[in-house]
Amino acid sequence: MAGPGEAAIRVQGLSKSFGPVRAVRAIGFDVSPGEIFGLVGPDGAGKTTTMRMLAAVLQPDAGEIVIDGVNVAAEPERAKLHLSYMPQRFGLYEDLTVSENIFFYAELFGVSRNDRMTRSQQLLGAAGLLPFRRRLAGQLSGGMKQKLGLVCALIHTPKVLLLDEPTTGVDPVSRRDFWAILYDLRESGVTIVLSTAYMDEAERCSRLALLHGGAIRYCDTPSRLKVSMPGALLAIPATDPRGVRDALTGKPGVLGILLMGDRVHVRVDDAARRIPELQRLLAERGITEASVEPTEPGIEDVFVALLGQGSGP
Repeated sequence: MAGPGEAAIRVQGLSKSFGPVRAVRAIGFDVSPGEIFGLVGPDGAGKTTTMRMLAAVLQPDAGEIVIDGVNVAAEPERAKLHLSYMPQRFGLYEDLTVSENIFFYAELFGVSRNDRMTRSQQLLGAAGLLPFRRRLAGQLSGGMKQKLGLVCALIHTPKVLLLDEPTTGVDPVSRRDFWAILYDLRESGVTIVLSTAYMDEAERCSRLALLHGGAIRYCDTPSRLKVSMPGALLAIPATDPRGVRDALTGKPGVLGILLMGDRVHVRVDDAARRIPELQRLLAERGITEASVEPTEPGIEDVFVALLGQGSGP
């Protein structure tokens, strides 16, 4: 077990290849107890491969993983007692009820009958699933299935929770409820590592690792990552966002352009200098209703800007 002040998770030099494809390239990071640590990156960045190695279901080619003081490669079965892994497709049994699924996973982890009854009531209450405990899992909505998967993953009270894109395809209300549960877990001392494709979820993490090409390019808090974004960000509300993009692409001082619904985010080298220039360029294209104002970057802006620069530090 990890001692006081020690990292709940320590990863050093972790690598994995599949034939000629280097899926994970010598990555390393520490995660503190009670932290929510996010892995963010495009498809093929190495997020799922990393999660599977952390969960001791995939053997790394090189490197070391220590979870709650246990070396995962040396003692994978012992490590599994300290963690819980919820993959993208969690193995719920759709012909079993909510309660039967929970009891099945409790049996797998050796949870006593008294403990499983108490624990399942607590978790079902937190997840808002108590009224549905006798419903077949196959009859639940997508969001409810994900919350049931989380309950099953928590039934043995793990110290570390690994979640691989847990809210993909889940409706916004269920995503909000899911995150409320994660915050409660963090307050109780559970360490959480999750991968996500949702940038608004990335903002909620304590720290983020930005993965690209199997390597961690940047790792820091969301606020510090925003500060590290090169240039300044401008927002342009527009009825024709693509027209704005086409008018400004490749112009002097424009470092990047990102469409954000009915707004266009333009990253420039110098906001004070470029705002009047961009307004003039838009007016020349007949786009006169669009205002150009400085704005605070979101994680999606940071992600595109930092990973678009190259390999990073």
